[in-house]
Amino acid sequence: MKFPLDFYTSYSQFYIYDKDSEGATASDTFWTNDAFNDRLAIETGVLGVGTECYGPVKAELEILNTSVNITDPDSYDHIVEAGIEVKSGTIQIINCPDWTVQLEVEVDPGFYRARIYSSNLASVEGDEGEDFYRIEIWPDKNMTKKVLKIYTPYNYN
Repeated sequence: MKFPLDFYTSYSQFYIYDKDSEGATASDTFWTNDAFNDRLAIETGVLGVGTECYGPVKAELEILNTSVNITDPDSYDHIVEAGIEVKSGTIQIINCPDWTVQLEVEVDPGFYRARIYSSNLASVEGDEGEDFYRIEIWPDKNMTKKVLKIYTPYNYN
């Protein structure tokens, strides 16, 4: 299942969210320096995706049965993945800061892995550009965050 996304968000972030999660995105452990550098913040039931733009986001979400190999890593500026438990059976894509649901996808309750590919990051000038985010999600019990390719125009450490 593949879903196109085109929405407005602020603060250079949006969320992959378990519908019934409390998602403590304001916690001190969510947007840490490492999370900013990795472009991925993690709390129970929520992943915060860091974007280069401040406003309009173009993306796509694909729900897979299993992980796929990254066939062309040079096409992306940044690739990161981590796990999320979806207790509710509903994955939501939510903007920031007003928490408007952009997409809801029904899945079996359980553990999932999300891989986020970021591309065209250098195109952003001011609040917007041609940046694009591809999100793949598949069943997997591995919850560890792993940066597969890093984009480093800045570093918060």
